[in-house]
Amino acid sequence: HISQGPVCTNLGLKPGQRLTVKGKIAPNAKSFVMNLGKDATLLGLHFNPRFDAHGDVNTIVCNSKKVEEWGAEHREAVFPFQKGGTAEITFAVNQNDVTVHLPGHQFTFPNRLNLSVFDYFDTQGDFTLQSLSWE
Repeated sequence: HISQGPVCTNLGLKPGQRLTVKGKIAPNAKSFVMNLGKDATLLGLHFNPRFDAHGDVNTIVCNSKKVEEWGAEHREAVFPFQKGGTAEITFAVNQNDVTVHLPGHQFTFPNRLNLSVFDYFDTQGDFTLQSLSWE
């Protein structure tokens, strides 16, 4: 069972805007998730750092989800997270993709669902949300 954190709706994030998430990672963390999309069924970005889950160790897995249909998994080799540490992640929405800014690293993930606005955000798993800001 994955613990569900806060859910935000009606964010209204458009290209040129960014969402910054700050929080604390559980000391015994296995993985956590951040979802960004239109709603819970249309996820433009499923961001899933895995300390040790689903056969992945210290790997960030990203994907998109359209209703019950997942896309192809995208893996990032860089893993700037530590169990029991804090995390600050910024999601910058662009015209055709989302840039994910991590400590000392960034990468982009394509907007596969062609969402014109990102209204939905949630966190799940071994992560406690401390603050959320957008500009």
